[in-house]
Amino acid sequence: MPFDQEAVLQTAEELNIDPHCVLLAYTRGIEDAYAAAEFFGIEEGEYADPFEFPDMAQAVERIRQAVDNFESIAVFGDYDVDGITATAVLYMYLESLGAKVSYYIPDRHSEGYGLSKEAISKLCDCGINLIVTVDNGISAVEEAEYIKSLGMELVVTDHHLPGDVLPDCVAVVDPHRADCYLPFKNYVGAGVAYKLICALEGEENEVTEGYLDLVALGTVADVMPLVDENRDFVRRGLYNMAMSPRKGIDAIRKAASTDDKIPSAGELAFAVAPRINAAGRMGSAERGLRLLLSRDSLEADDIAKEINDENTARQQTEQEISALALKQIEETPDMKYDSVLVVSGEGWNDGVIGIVASRIVEKYGKPAIVIATSGDTAKGSGRSVDGFSLYDALNAVSHTLTHFGGHKLAAGLGIETRRIDEFRKAINDYAKDFDMPFMIQRIDYKLKLHSINETLLEITDAMEPCGAGNPQAVFGLYKMTIEGITPIGSGKHLRLDLSKGGNTVKAVLFSCTAAKFPYEKGDVVDLAVSVKRNEYLGRVSVSIIIKNIRFHGVDEDRILSEIRLFERLSRGERLYKDDAFALLPERELMANVYRLLRSRQSWSYGEEVLCKRIGEERYGAVCVSIRAMLEAGLLRENDGTLAVNPTAEKVNLEQTPVIMKLKSFIEGAEQ
Repeated sequence: MPFDQEAVLQTAEELNIDPHCVLLAYTRGIEDAYAAAEFFGIEEGEYADPFEFPDMAQAVERIRQAVDNFESIAVFGDYDVDGITATAVLYMYLESLGAKVSYYIPDRHSEGYGLSKEAISKLCDCGINLIVTVDNGISAVEEAEYIKSLGMELVVTDHHLPGDVLPDCVAVVDPHRADCYLPFKNYVGAGVAYKLICALEGEENEVTEGYLDLVALGTVADVMPLVDENRDFVRRGLYNMAMSPRKGIDAIRKAASTDDKIPSAGELAFAVAPRINAAGRMGSAERGLRLLLSRDSLEADDIAKEINDENTARQQTEQEISALALKQIEETPDMKYDSVLVVSGEGWNDGVIGIVASRIVEKYGKPAIVIATSGDTAKGSGRSVDGFSLYDALNAVSHTLTHFGGHKLAAGLGIETRRIDEFRKAINDYAKDFDMPFMIQRIDYKLKLHSINETLLEITDAMEPCGAGNPQAVFGLYKMTIEGITPIGSGKHLRLDLSKGGNTVKAVLFSCTAAKFPYEKGDVVDLAVSVKRNEYLGRVSVSIIIKNIRFHGVDEDRILSEIRLFERLSRGERLYKDDAFALLPERELMANVYRLLRSRQSWSYGEEVLCKRIGEERYGAVCVSIRAMLEAGLLRENDGTLAVNPTAEKVNLEQTPVIMKLKSFIEGAEQ
């Protein structure tokens, strides 16, 4: 993005920090000295008074009354990390006040998300007077009525988007209420629970500070933007983890083999949170809560080991379902080119389908919903891309669902199995009105090779904690020549030797084998990279990690435009004459494509690399050429790999359905 160099230098001088730090903050929308000082922790931020949340005063009054009168209180949480940490925060705080408090975590598989009449009945039988939800409850309209009918009372604290009607109860504390005027609303459930205990305490102090490690974990795990107060929560929470680690968090870090490092937001996201989540995905989430509540190191170690083993099983289950879901997409052409990818399978573990949806989004760059069916009923979990609200999409097709809830980028749903196809059509009809955004590789700024040093590490360290809303710094290395490709890590990863202007660097590409790597020695490429501190025997060096790679000089705008045209053609949508003409390949182009594929025997590197190898810029026309050859039987496709079919028959590609369809658009037959 363009920036005011003079303003960057002035802010850097005023705050006495490196201008590159200010530049990185600038790319994240931090454009004045005050905001930068708050961002880098130089000045303390001014954050929301808890009583600015709607109904906070009513919630505090009722909870204090319950504590003072020794009424039975149940903290009703959720089975994901945010729900577990939110439960731990409120439960431990109320316990410290001497309250008669218990907790309830619903079972993901048998009970599902949020309050249910069955769970409410159990709590009533246990003599509970007051239920306080954390990370759920905003949509529990019927359940609130049921609670009232049983003579109990309800306080809701949540951070999910509300529906048209709020639950009728003592208080509904949610920053997304229409009558909430907070400038910052992107709290997680644990963040709202923290604001509640601050209100109960009367102020934020040393008591409340002790829960910020849990708030940090919940915030990172729920992928909320690490800006404003969330950034402050995570920064202070990580400090607490380093200085006075909670036994449960210490045990899970030990199980993940990360306890020898200073805690970071990245570690919480990729090592700690997945393991705690595995407890609920593969069995009972209550174990994750017991881990965080544990005051005994031996007990914590035992639970952490059990959860760590289940995380390994979760990874295996996730891989198996991912493979089935991807195969379903690849073997169903009509589905592959949908704007929203919807896959389903009988008996799929509903605890991992959200992760599988994320994998599909990464691969295809489109919103994805994965549905696990169990007889007549089914549960789904979806993930989206920036610019397409999954919550709004589900709301628009809610008549096909039994229930739904969530955020713009992540949501869950219930549906009758028989209506899945109807739902798939409905949500894709809704998506037709949108110009579906592409996933974009963000680059902070171009990097010169001589700038890759310890100073660069200090600059990137200053940006921590990093995560959603404040992503890890990514730099561009442009017009680099590949000099060498070396498999490392038992062949699972690659090290590339890169050169430019007589200078060389080494960079690592994770999770890519030599057989899957589409580039060759001598190719000139652009790379998106991050840097990482590497310490060995007291020496510090910079490791370069490849995030993305492409050929230098690629016309991305043209490729993206033609991808959308080809998808419209594949979905059977009408094309304008000029668009159809842009996709129609000449005979020579088709011949070049066929010759290359025949010379390689098989091809699994995609159309963009194929274009580069034959020196062709018309990406869409290459896609159509491949489609025509598949229709004519010249090629076969299996799991994304193209292979030439041996044939002695002469084939007229001009008569294939895809070519005939394009010609009809051009000639006006379907205008």
